[in-house]
Amino acid sequence: MTISSSLNAGVAGLNANATRLATIADNIANSSTYGYKRSDAEFHSLVINGANSFSAGGVRTTTHRLIDERGPLITTGNSTDIAVSGRGMVPVTEAVALGQGGDYPLMLMTTGSFRPDDEGILRTDAGMVLMGWPANPDGTVSTFPRDTAAGLEPIQIGINGFAGDPTTSMELGVNLPATETAMGSAGTPQTLSVEYFGNLGTSETLTVSFTPVVPASGQSNQWTMLITDTASGGAVVGEYDLTFDSSRANGGTLAAVTTVSGGAYDGTTGALTVNVAGGPLELTIGGLGDPGGLTQLSNSFAPTSISKNGSPVGNLTSVEVDANGFVHAIYDIGFTRTIYQIPLVDVPNPNGLISLNNQAYQVSADSGPFFLWNAGDGPTGEVVGYAREESATDVAAELTQLIQTQRAYSSNAKIIQTVDEMLQETTNIKR
Repeated sequence: MTISSSLNAGVAGLNANATRLATIADNIANSSTYGYKRSDAEFHSLVINGANSFSAGGVRTTTHRLIDERGPLITTGNSTDIAVSGRGMVPVTEAVALGQGGDYPLMLMTTGSFRPDDEGILRTDAGMVLMGWPANPDGTVSTFPRDTAAGLEPIQIGINGFAGDPTTSMELGVNLPATETAMGSAGTPQTLSVEYFGNLGTSETLTVSFTPVVPASGQSNQWTMLITDTASGGAVVGEYDLTFDSSRANGGTLAAVTTVSGGAYDGTTGALTVNVAGGPLELTIGGLGDPGGLTQLSNSFAPTSISKNGSPVGNLTSVEVDANGFVHAIYDIGFTRTIYQIPLVDVPNPNGLISLNNQAYQVSADSGPFFLWNAGDGPTGEVVGYAREESATDVAAELTQLIQTQRAYSSNAKIIQTVDEMLQETTNIKR
């Protein structure tokens, strides 16, 4: 019985070391595979208790993949090469699931080289498609459920290849000549034209004219500001009466603004809203007492600062992903638009995920339920563009284990050989 158990233990040892050899071979074979997670084989003793004699139980093995181990990050030249610095994975699906309707099967990856296909969908060469939450036209991302993948969709950048950015806000800094509001001045209107961009990318113009109020005596320090819009056929979109301070402390700054027509003026922010043909436009002329807005000093009319948002129509030149997972489309005329947000998926037990082909993983009962985090929030790390995660395999350590496994396998084979010789000796007793 004892000799037979030794034979069984030797066979179990051969099988166990063969399993360990298989994990080592898989690790070494994938030492250059981006995002590969190392496999490991653990040995467990099997104890068989006999009544009056010892019986060798042998050994059992369990294998598992160490998905929570991360390989080093390296930089690349592709903006949509993505890795995760820290905990969390990016959501992906299979290309074969596109166009079938319904929800896309959720899979996870820690890194991937995503490039647009003929339809502009970001995918890897192995057919894994990057998914994210779509952004609204203004670049904001709506609130989506965090415990389901229902809001995720394949990231498609081709549809955003040609776009414009309408102007929604503008800041004016202008100095008006104080001498024009004095008795006897000519009262000549001062005119300023400012370009802005409409909803269709067209170039439009706001014309702002300042007409001084000339008093019969002394100095009024008052102007009438009239705003017209070319997109509205030259119609007046705002009229305001301006009064400037003449005190020693705040001389030349706005003292009061009275709305004749158009949106109300906010003395704290210095902003007012005019309705141009494409919608409301916020115009900032400076707050009361603010020397950075409209001023009335000396005898010269001079725009001191003009700034606005928006741009004409441009062509998509590149796509980049920031640390918070926002996908930005960059256009050749200089503006950037947020088109998607990539959440990071986290589970309580990453090592319980089901391993799939192409370094992809799937949620299982052992991994626990998933949750979608904003990158950088909670336990998750950041999304890194222009980067790939290298294999977690340490070739030197694997080769060391390979030597140990080979010696252990040979030793177990020696046990079988010894048991065979002992059984042969037992057989020879009869002779």
